[in-house]
Amino acid sequence: MSKLSTATKRLLLGRPFRSDKLGHTLLPKRIALPVFASDAMSSVAYAPEEIFLVLSVAGISAYAYTPWIGLAVAAVMAVVVASYRQNVHAYPSGGGDYEVATVNLGPNAGLTVGSALLVDYVLTVAVSISSAASNIGSAVPFVAQHKVLFAVAAIVLLTAINLRGIRESGAAFAIPTYAFIAGMALMLLWGFFQIFVLGDDLRAESSGFELEAEDSHLYGIAFAFLIARAFSSGCAALTGVEAISNGVPAFQKPKSRNAATTLLLLGSIAIVLLMGIIILAQKIGIVYAHSPAEQLIGAPAGYHQKTLIAQIAETVFGGFPIGFYFIAVVTALILVLAANTAFNGFPVLGSILAQDRYLPRQLHTRGDRLAFSNGILFLSGAAIAFVVLFGAEVTKLIQLYIVGVFVSFVLSQTGMIRHWTRHLTTENDPVQRRRMHRSRVINSIGLAMTGAVLIIVLITKFAAGAWIAIVAMVAIFVVMKMIRKHYDSVARELEEQEWDGVLPSRTHSIVLVSKLHMPTMRALAYARATRPDTLEAITVNVDEPDTRALVRQWEKTDIAVPLKVIESPYREITKPVLDYVRRVRKDSPRDVVTVFIPEYVVGHWWEQILHNQSALRLKSRLLFQPGVMVTSVPWQLNSSEKAKTLNIEYTAGASRRGYEPDDK
Repeated sequence: MSKLSTATKRLLLGRPFRSDKLGHTLLPKRIALPVFASDAMSSVAYAPEEIFLVLSVAGISAYAYTPWIGLAVAAVMAVVVASYRQNVHAYPSGGGDYEVATVNLGPNAGLTVGSALLVDYVLTVAVSISSAASNIGSAVPFVAQHKVLFAVAAIVLLTAINLRGIRESGAAFAIPTYAFIAGMALMLLWGFFQIFVLGDDLRAESSGFELEAEDSHLYGIAFAFLIARAFSSGCAALTGVEAISNGVPAFQKPKSRNAATTLLLLGSIAIVLLMGIIILAQKIGIVYAHSPAEQLIGAPAGYHQKTLIAQIAETVFGGFPIGFYFIAVVTALILVLAANTAFNGFPVLGSILAQDRYLPRQLHTRGDRLAFSNGILFLSGAAIAFVVLFGAEVTKLIQLYIVGVFVSFVLSQTGMIRHWTRHLTTENDPVQRRRMHRSRVINSIGLAMTGAVLIIVLITKFAAGAWIAIVAMVAIFVVMKMIRKHYDSVARELEEQEWDGVLPSRTHSIVLVSKLHMPTMRALAYARATRPDTLEAITVNVDEPDTRALVRQWEKTDIAVPLKVIESPYREITKPVLDYVRRVRKDSPRDVVTVFIPEYVVGHWWEQILHNQSALRLKSRLLFQPGVMVTSVPWQLNSSEKAKTLNIEYTAGASRRGYEPDDK
C-alpha cells in the first residue's frame, strides 16, 4: 500500500489492535443495549406508521382497530423475547438461530436459517436508513428530495464507524439511542398529560382532513385479510430481537445473563413505545394516507405528508419547535443506528457460516481493528444496492422485510423444543427438569405464535414483494451449498492422495528473456544458483530486428547459458512458451521444469499497467501445467524505493501477521 492510502486507512480506522486485546472490546449491558437493541426499539418509528397506512385502504373508521393490532404485535414480541431468553442461556456461543437449528434440526435447517437471516440483516439496514431519510425529510425538505443520496451516505458512515471496532461503535451509538428513548418517553408522557390531566384537545395537522378510502366496502374475508396485512406490517417491530442471540460473545461476563437482561430491557422499552405511539396517534386524530395527493380531502395544495412520529411531535410540542426538531433528529439518528444491529449481527453470522465452510473463508477472520471487516463491507454493499433499487421507499422495502426473520423464529423455536426434549431424557435433577419443562412451554408458545405470523406474512405480503426476499434466500442457500461442496471436494482431494515420496529425476530450468538487461542477468544468476541439471534461456521472436539484435548481443557476452529462439508467426508470446514447456515435459516426463520470469517491482499502481502484463499472463497459464514450477525474480525500479521506507506496522493486515507496532 502507498503511504497515502495507508495514512488514509489509519485516519479512518485507527491503529490496528493485537489479537490479545479482543477481551477489551467486550460490551457491558449499558453499551450492549444501544448496539444490539436499537433496531427493535427504532422500529416503533415505522411499524405503527405501516399499520395506519394499510388500514387507510378501508377509511378512517378502520383506525379503530389500531390499538388491538398493536396489542397483538406487543403480545408476539413479549413471547419472542421470552423465548430468546431461553436461547441465549442454552446456546451462548453466538451461533443464535443458526446454531440452534443446525444442532437440533440438521444442517439444511441451519442453512435455511442462515440464508434467511443474511437477507433480513441486509433489509434491516435498507429499511432503517430509508425510514431515517423519511423522518428527517419531514423537518428538512432537502433530505426529502434526495432520500437515496442521504441513505447511501448514512450507510457509508455506519460502515466506517463499525470498521473501527465494536467498542468504539457502541460508545458512539449509546448517546443517540438513550436520547431517542428519553425523547420518545417525554413526548408520550407530555402528550398524555395534556390530554388526560389538563384536558387539552390536541389535534394533529391532518386531523381535519377527510380520507377517501380506496375500498370502503370491505366485509368478511376481505376485511379480515386487511387486518391481517396490517398486523403483518406491524410485526416489523420484532426485527432485531434475534440479533442479541447472535451477539452473545460480544457481551461481558457473565455473557448469557447479560444478554438475557438486555433482551428483557429491549422488549419492555419497545412494547411501551409501540403502544404509546399508536394510542397517542389515534387520540390526536392523525390521518395517514398511502397516497396523500389522491386520498386526503381538504389538504392544502402542495401538502407534504409528514411521518407519523413527526406529526405527533409537532402536535405535542406545539409552540415549542425545539421539541419537534429534537424528536425529528433523534428519530433519524436511532433509525440510522438501528442498522448497526445488522452491522453487528451479519458479520458474526457470516464468520460462523464461513467457519463451517458455507461462505468464503475471508469472512471468518477479523480485520486490523478486531472487527469482521469483510462481512461489514459485504453487508454495506448489499444494503446500498437495495436502497438504490427501491428508491429508499420504506413502504416498498418493508414488503420484502420480516419474512426472513420469522423463518428463523419458527425454525429456532422448533429446534429449542427438540433441545429441551432431548435433555429431559437424560436429566434426573427435579429442579433442572422443572426449569426445562418451563422453557419448553415458553418455546412451544413462541413456535405457535411465530408460525401463525409467518403464515400471515406469506399470505399478505407474497405478491406485494415478499417473493423477492424468498428468491434471495433460496439463491443464497444454493450458493452456500455449492461453496460447502467445493471446500469438501478440495479437502477430500488433498486428504485422500498420499505423497509417494518420489523425487524428480532431473530439474530443467528455463529463463525467459525479452532483453539482455539487469533483470535478465539477475534471473540467470539466480537460476544458476539453484544448480539445475539443465539450464537454458528462451526468447520469443515477435519482432525480427529486435530478436536478431538480442542474439548478436548474447553472443558477444560471456554468458554460458544457451539462448533458444522460439518462432511466433502470429506474434504471440504465451502460447509458444507453453508449447515449448509441454514439449520439454513430454520428452522427459520425470523431469521438473522450473520457469524463471524476471519482473519489475514498481511503486505506483499505474506503473503496474505499463509493465509485467506478459509475465502475469504467462504465470497464470503455467500454473495449470503439471510438473512445472514458476519462479518470479523481482527487480526493484527506482519508483519502488518509497515502499522500502514504509513502517511494517502500517501495512495491510500487519497485526494479523504477528508484527509488533513500533512504539519508539
